[in-house]
Amino acid sequence: MTDISCNSGTSRPNPELVFFDFGGVLAEEGFRNGMVAIAELNGLPPREFYKKVVDIISENGYLTGTSDEKTFWQTLRDLFGIKGSDEYLRTELLKRFEIRQWMIDAVKELKKHNICRAILSDQTNWLDELNAKHDFFRYFDRVFNSYHLGKGKQDPSIFDDLLAVMNTPAHRALFIDDNKGHIERAKQRGLNTIFFIDRKTFEQDFACFFPWLQHR
Repeated sequence: MTDISCNSGTSRPNPELVFFDFGGVLAEEGFRNGMVAIAELNGLPPREFYKKVVDIISENGYLTGTSDEKTFWQTLRDLFGIKGSDEYLRTELLKRFEIRQWMIDAVKELKKHNICRAILSDQTNWLDELNAKHDFFRYFDRVFNSYHLGKGKQDPSIFDDLLAVMNTPAHRALFIDDNKGHIERAKQRGLNTIFFIDRKTFEQDFACFFPWLQHR
């Protein structure tokens, strides 16, 4: 599935299912912002530190539930010498996942029009902790988290799996993410996509799929 311009004259598909990423879409990107803060507090180069941490959390199994948080933080201490308790470091991340109320409002509009809504997130158990605080799962029909699935969005087959669970063909599904690699993998599986850049661009792209949003 390729991106279709609103002005191309090509009719847009009518999605019946929308997958939303969490960090960077439904909420501010707390993981990246938190890791940058931790790097700065420990005198480490933020960009390089963040890139390495992304690889570590995937490779050590914490992202897919085969390892735990304690092991993750200890690995970062051993490799980079970062300071602070697990609780302190976790707080540095979680406090930066600020829920975007305007995005939740868009989710609510989909519900009014009987569009199925799901979260698809590469997250750890932190997603459950954030929901316990902010109670956002209630706006969605399903929540799919790599920590519980045992598979993340780096594996393109995750889209096949979840479309089967939701009993929805790929061309009737829309996937929204701020990670270009995840977007490309979803396209390869036939899903419609929106690459999230900022609010203005998102709202324009979203209205291409759901024109009635412009008249609410």
